[in-house]
Amino acid sequence: MTARRITSDRIAARISADQQRVRATYAERQSRLGGSDKYSLANPGHLFAIQQRQRAVLACLAREGVWPLVGKRVLEVGSGNGEVLQEWLGYGVRPERLHGADILADRLETAHGRLPHVAISGANGGQLPYADDSFDVVLQFTVFSSILDKHVCYTVASEMRRVLRPGGLILWYDFWLNPLNKQTRGIRRQEVRDYFPDCRVRFDRITLAPPLARRLAPVSWPAALCVEALGLFNTHYLAAIRPIR
Repeated sequence: MTARRITSDRIAARISADQQRVRATYAERQSRLGGSDKYSLANPGHLFAIQQRQRAVLACLAREGVWPLVGKRVLEVGSGNGEVLQEWLGYGVRPERLHGADILADRLETAHGRLPHVAISGANGGQLPYADDSFDVVLQFTVFSSILDKHVCYTVASEMRRVLRPGGLILWYDFWLNPLNKQTRGIRRQEVRDYFPDCRVRFDRITLAPPLARRLAPVSWPAALCVEALGLFNTHYLAAIRPIR
Protein backbone atom coordinates (compact mmCIF):
# COMPACT_ATOMS: atom_id res chain seq x y z
CA MET A 1 0.00 0.00 0.00
CA THR A 2 1.42 3.38 -0.96
CA ALA A 3 1.14 6.53 1.15
CA ARG A 4 -1.66 7.77 -1.09
CA ARG A 5 -3.76 4.57 -1.16
CA ILE A 6 -5.53 4.61 2.15
CA THR A 7 -9.18 4.68 3.13
CA SER A 8 -10.84 7.96 4.11
CA ASP A 9 -11.59 6.64 7.63
CA ARG A 10 -7.99 5.66 8.21
CA ILE A 11 -6.63 8.97 6.91
CA ALA A 12 -9.10 10.85 9.12
CA ALA A 13 -7.79 8.88 12.12
CA ARG A 14 -4.21 9.65 11.12
CA ILE A 15 -5.00 13.36 10.74
CA SER A 16 -6.65 13.38 14.17
CA ALA A 17 -3.66 11.65 15.79
CA ASP A 18 -1.22 14.06 14.18
CA GLN A 19 -3.32 17.03 15.28
CA GLN A 20 -3.20 15.85 18.87
CA ARG A 21 0.58 15.50 18.68
CA VAL A 22 0.95 18.99 17.15
CA ARG A 23 -1.28 20.54 19.83
CA ALA A 24 0.79 18.90 22.59
CA THR A 25 4.05 19.98 20.94
CA TYR A 26 3.00 23.61 20.62
CA ALA A 27 1.63 23.68 24.17
CA GLU A 28 4.99 22.44 25.46
CA ARG A 29 6.81 24.96 23.28
CA GLN A 30 4.65 27.82 24.55
CA SER A 31 5.30 26.77 28.13
CA ARG A 32 9.04 26.58 27.49
CA LEU A 33 9.43 29.78 25.46
CA GLY A 34 6.75 31.98 27.01
CA GLY A 35 8.27 35.41 27.66
CA SER A 36 11.34 34.68 25.51
CA ASP A 37 12.35 37.07 22.72
CA LYS A 38 13.72 34.20 20.60
CA TYR A 39 11.00 34.72 17.99
CA SER A 40 10.56 38.44 18.52
CA LEU A 41 11.33 41.02 15.84
CA ALA A 42 13.37 42.75 18.53
CA ASN A 43 15.79 39.82 18.24
CA PRO A 44 18.20 40.71 15.39
CA GLY A 45 18.63 37.08 14.36
CA HIS A 46 14.90 36.50 14.01
CA LEU A 47 14.39 39.85 12.27
CA PHE A 48 17.12 38.92 9.79
CA ALA A 49 15.40 35.61 8.97
CA ILE A 50 11.99 37.22 8.51
CA GLN A 51 13.22 40.06 6.31
CA GLN A 52 15.30 37.75 4.12
CA ARG A 53 12.35 35.39 3.70
CA GLN A 54 10.13 38.32 2.71
CA ARG A 55 12.63 39.47 0.12
CA ALA A 56 12.83 35.96 -1.34
CA VAL A 57 9.03 35.59 -1.43
CA LEU A 58 8.54 38.92 -3.22
CA ALA A 59 11.23 38.06 -5.76
CA CYS A 60 9.57 34.68 -6.34
CA LEU A 61 6.13 36.22 -6.85
CA ALA A 62 7.55 38.64 -9.41
CA ARG A 63 9.44 35.87 -11.21
CA GLU A 64 6.32 33.69 -11.33
CA GLY A 65 4.22 36.50 -12.77
CA VAL A 66 1.91 36.64 -9.76
CA TRP A 67 2.88 40.17 -8.73
CA PRO A 68 1.07 42.49 -8.14
CA LEU A 69 -1.35 40.72 -5.85
CA VAL A 70 -4.25 43.14 -6.25
CA GLY A 71 -7.39 41.11 -7.00
CA LYS A 72 -5.79 37.78 -6.07
CA ARG A 73 -7.43 35.36 -3.61
CA VAL A 74 -4.87 33.92 -1.19
CA LEU A 75 -5.08 31.08 1.35
CA GLU A 76 -2.50 30.17 3.97
CA VAL A 77 -2.73 26.60 5.25
CA GLY A 78 -1.49 26.54 8.83
CA SER A 79 -1.84 30.28 9.35
CA GLY A 80 -0.96 30.20 13.05
CA ASN A 81 -1.22 33.52 14.85
CA GLY A 82 -1.59 35.48 11.64
CA GLU A 83 1.92 36.88 11.23
CA VAL A 84 2.32 35.74 7.62
CA LEU A 85 -1.23 36.84 6.77
CA GLN A 86 -0.31 40.30 8.05
CA GLU A 87 2.67 40.33 5.71
CA TRP A 88 0.44 39.50 2.74
CA LEU A 89 -1.91 42.34 3.63
CA GLY A 90 1.16 44.53 3.35
CA TYR A 91 1.89 43.02 -0.05
CA GLY A 92 -1.45 44.33 -1.29
CA VAL A 93 -3.95 41.47 -0.83
CA ARG A 94 -7.38 42.82 0.15
CA PRO A 95 -8.61 41.57 3.57
CA GLU A 96 -11.76 40.08 2.04
CA ARG A 97 -9.64 38.06 -0.40
CA LEU A 98 -7.22 36.72 2.21
CA HIS A 99 -7.97 33.47 4.07
CA GLY A 100 -6.27 31.31 6.66
CA ALA A 101 -6.79 27.90 8.25
CA ASP A 102 -5.31 26.46 11.43
CA ILE A 103 -6.08 23.87 14.11
CA LEU A 104 -4.63 25.51 17.25
CA ALA A 105 -7.32 27.36 19.19
CA ASP A 106 -5.01 29.81 20.97
CA ARG A 107 -3.33 30.80 17.72
CA LEU A 108 -6.68 31.18 16.01
CA GLU A 109 -7.78 33.51 18.80
CA THR A 110 -4.64 35.61 18.41
CA ALA A 111 -5.06 35.73 14.64
CA HIS A 112 -8.72 36.80 14.88
CA GLY A 113 -7.71 39.57 17.27
CA ARG A 114 -5.00 40.81 14.93
CA LEU A 115 -6.98 40.42 11.72
CA PRO A 116 -10.71 40.80 12.46
CA HIS A 117 -11.54 41.43 8.81
CA VAL A 118 -9.74 38.32 7.50
CA ALA A 119 -11.56 34.98 7.24
CA ILE A 120 -9.57 32.48 9.31
CA SER A 121 -11.12 29.06 9.84
CA GLY A 122 -10.47 26.43 12.47
CA ALA A 123 -9.81 23.71 9.92
CA ASN A 124 -7.04 21.22 9.26
CA GLY A 125 -5.18 21.11 5.98
CA GLY A 126 -6.56 17.70 5.13
CA GLN A 127 -10.17 18.95 5.09
CA LEU A 128 -10.18 22.50 3.79
CA PRO A 129 -13.63 24.16 3.87
CA TYR A 130 -13.33 25.70 0.41
CA ALA A 131 -14.66 24.86 -3.02
CA ASP A 132 -12.48 23.57 -5.83
CA ASP A 133 -10.50 26.21 -7.75
CA SER A 134 -11.00 28.91 -5.10
CA PHE A 135 -7.57 30.57 -4.79
CA ASP A 136 -4.91 32.14 -6.98
CA VAL A 137 -2.18 31.51 -4.40
CA VAL A 138 -2.03 28.84 -1.67
CA LEU A 139 0.73 29.08 0.94
CA GLN A 140 2.25 26.68 3.40
CA PHE A 141 5.01 27.98 5.67
CA THR A 142 6.64 25.29 7.87
CA VAL A 143 3.50 23.15 8.09
CA PHE A 144 4.63 19.98 6.31
CA SER A 145 7.82 19.69 8.37
CA SER A 146 5.59 19.51 11.48
CA ILE A 147 3.58 16.59 10.05
CA LEU A 148 5.43 13.36 10.80
CA ASP A 149 2.91 11.09 9.02
CA LYS A 150 3.50 11.13 5.25
CA HIS A 151 -0.01 9.84 4.59
CA VAL A 152 -1.30 13.07 6.10
CA CYS A 153 1.16 15.08 4.01
CA TYR A 154 -0.23 13.58 0.80
CA THR A 155 -3.75 14.45 1.90
CA VAL A 156 -2.87 18.06 2.74
CA ALA A 157 -1.02 18.46 -0.56
CA SER A 158 -4.03 17.07 -2.43
CA GLU A 159 -6.32 19.56 -0.69
CA MET A 160 -4.01 22.47 -1.51
CA ARG A 161 -4.00 21.38 -5.13
CA ARG A 162 -7.80 20.98 -5.15
CA VAL A 163 -8.53 24.54 -3.99
CA LEU A 164 -5.95 26.09 -6.34
CA ARG A 165 -7.31 27.74 -9.45
CA PRO A 166 -5.97 26.71 -12.88
CA GLY A 167 -2.78 28.63 -13.48
CA GLY A 168 -2.41 29.37 -9.77
CA LEU A 169 0.67 29.15 -7.54
CA ILE A 170 1.39 27.04 -4.47
CA LEU A 171 4.13 28.69 -2.43
CA TRP A 172 6.06 26.31 -0.18
CA TYR A 173 8.46 27.48 2.54
CA ASP A 174 9.84 24.78 4.80
CA PHE A 175 12.87 23.09 6.32
CA TRP A 176 14.94 20.68 4.35
CA LEU A 177 17.13 20.24 7.43
CA ASN A 178 16.22 20.63 11.12
CA PRO A 179 18.23 18.10 13.13
CA LEU A 180 17.69 19.71 16.55
CA ASN A 181 13.91 19.28 16.77
CA LYS A 182 12.58 15.71 16.88
CA GLN A 183 9.00 16.95 16.49
CA THR A 184 9.78 18.13 12.96
CA ARG A 185 11.52 16.59 9.97
CA GLY A 186 13.37 17.97 7.01
CA ILE A 187 11.69 17.57 3.63
CA ARG A 188 13.91 17.17 0.58
CA ARG A 189 13.18 18.16 -3.00
CA GLN A 190 12.04 14.79 -4.27
CA GLU A 191 9.50 14.47 -1.48
CA VAL A 192 8.00 17.85 -2.40
CA ARG A 193 7.77 16.71 -6.04
CA ASP A 194 6.08 13.49 -4.90
CA TYR A 195 3.39 15.46 -3.09
CA PHE A 196 2.63 17.50 -6.21
CA PRO A 197 3.20 15.05 -9.09
CA ASP A 198 1.32 17.03 -11.74
CA CYS A 199 3.25 20.23 -11.11
CA ARG A 200 6.43 22.02 -12.04
CA VAL A 201 8.46 22.83 -8.93
CA ARG A 202 11.19 25.47 -8.78
CA PHE A 203 13.33 25.60 -5.64
CA ASP A 204 15.35 28.34 -3.97
CA ARG A 205 17.45 27.39 -0.94
CA ILE A 206 17.11 30.24 1.54
CA THR A 207 17.22 31.19 5.26
CA LEU A 208 20.50 31.11 7.10
CA ALA A 209 20.44 28.42 9.81
CA PRO A 210 18.70 30.11 12.77
CA PRO A 211 21.42 29.33 15.36
CA LEU A 212 23.98 30.92 13.03
CA ALA A 213 21.75 33.91 12.23
CA ARG A 214 21.20 34.54 15.93
CA ARG A 215 24.96 34.71 16.42
CA LEU A 216 25.92 36.70 13.33
CA ALA A 217 23.13 39.25 12.83
CA PRO A 218 23.55 41.07 16.18
CA VAL A 219 27.28 41.44 15.51
CA SER A 220 27.36 42.14 11.77
CA TRP A 221 24.31 42.25 9.51
CA PRO A 222 26.52 42.38 6.36
CA ALA A 223 28.38 39.28 7.52
CA ALA A 224 25.07 37.44 7.95
CA LEU A 225 24.05 38.51 4.44
CA CYS A 226 27.32 37.23 2.98
CA VAL A 227 27.10 33.86 4.72
CA GLU A 228 23.48 33.40 3.65
CA ALA A 229 24.38 34.29 0.06
CA LEU A 230 26.80 31.35 0.01
CA GLY A 231 23.85 29.00 0.52
CA LEU A 232 25.92 26.39 2.34
CA PHE A 233 24.23 26.95 5.69
CA ASN A 234 20.70 27.67 4.49
CA THR A 235 18.07 25.40 5.99
CA HIS A 236 14.84 26.04 4.05
CA TYR A 237 13.42 25.66 0.56
CA LEU A 238 11.20 28.28 -0.98
CA ALA A 239 9.40 26.38 -3.74
CA ALA A 240 7.15 27.77 -6.46
CA ILE A 241 4.75 24.97 -7.42
CA ARG A 242 2.71 25.40 -10.63
CA PRO A 243 0.29 22.90 -12.16
CA ILE A 244 1.43 21.66 -15.54
CA ARG A 245 -1.14 22.72 -18.13
